[in-house]
Amino acid sequence: MAALDDTALALRLAELVLAASLIELLWLLARGRAAPRGLLPNLLAGFCLALALRLGLGGAGVAWIAACLAAAGLSHVFDLRARWRRPVASPSSVASSPERSTP
Repeated sequence: MAALDDTALALRLAELVLAASLIELLWLLARGRAAPRGLLPNLLAGFCLALALRLGLGGAGVAWIAACLAAAGLSHVFDLRARWRRPVASPSSVASSPERSTP
């Protein structure tokens, strides 16, 4: 009986994570250009992982779980690709950049 309660709790927690992620995604999409660039693939990867967890705990078929994991992996690849191409600014280079200096 305790295992059933643990599974039900895990299901509810996964649903809570999915709901919070969906609210965050909708909020970022509503903000338009104000959303940080590259955040969408990262958020989508986490959402797909939480969905795969929810489906697995709920007894869904392997094909649905595999599709969610594949989507999470693809989103992660897009996120890594965007981060790899974007230069990383160190604190010293930002402080000495000509755009930041005041006349």
